[in-house]
Amino acid sequence: MIMSLVAIILTYNEAINIVACIDSLRWADRIIVFDSFSTDATVSLATEAGAHIIQHRFENYSKQRQAALEAVEDEWVFFVDADERSSAEQPAEILRRIQNPEIHAYGVPRHNYICGVLTKHAGWFPDYQVRLLRRSRVRYDLTRDVHELVIVDGASGNLDTPLIHYNYSSWGQFIRKQERYTDLAAQEMFEQGIRVKPQNYVLQPLRHFYWRFVTLGGYHDGLHGLRLSVLLAFYEFQKYVRLSRAWKHPSPVAP
Repeated sequence: MIMSLVAIILTYNEAINIVACIDSLRWADRIIVFDSFSTDATVSLATEAGAHIIQHRFENYSKQRQAALEAVEDEWVFFVDADERSSAEQPAEILRRIQNPEIHAYGVPRHNYICGVLTKHAGWFPDYQVRLLRRSRVRYDLTRDVHELVIVDGASGNLDTPLIHYNYSSWGQFIRKQERYTDLAAQEMFEQGIRVKPQNYVLQPLRHFYWRFVTLGGYHDGLHGLRLSVLLAFYEFQKYVRLSRAWKHPSPVAP
């Protein structure tokens, strides 16, 4: 039995990436650009490239992916971000794997290019992302604002062939993204009632650096791996600074 598969690309102001992303997904039955009301040329470029457009207001990543799932009727959904590309070997594996009736979701490995460097250590490979989903057997945990979690009714597996992820084009972009992720992570911890202990400011960043640089082999990537490990340890420290700030100055609850 042949299963229908739709590739869904979540976008907001991705004019620089969208056409190349769509071109890498021509093998799918359909391509949908699920757009958060972009203000650049994303929608017009995607339309010219032959994608179907659905626009939906963005609240958080989990809710956006869940809304995309609910907007289609295809048996399988393949989520791809605009700065990702499907590799040449990937279609054959995906089309074969979705014939398996026992597996309802697949983690997809990624080759991450950070500032132009393919980064295979410090936690950046295989970097599995659960993106290939049997729509009727999955849903997203809507309590998570970032690092979305797929809840699968049944068994999951992993693909062998990777997505190619042009993750950050500059260190400035990397830092801006970490600032956002850190704010979201601190807010999530605050909402869970987690309080800062004094040792968190020292032990958690040190543990994070050791995990990235030693346990996950960041040292194999030389100075590039060292820089990544130091920066991410710094943002682990910042997470607790921002969590402490949230407890000292909680936002008022709207009536």
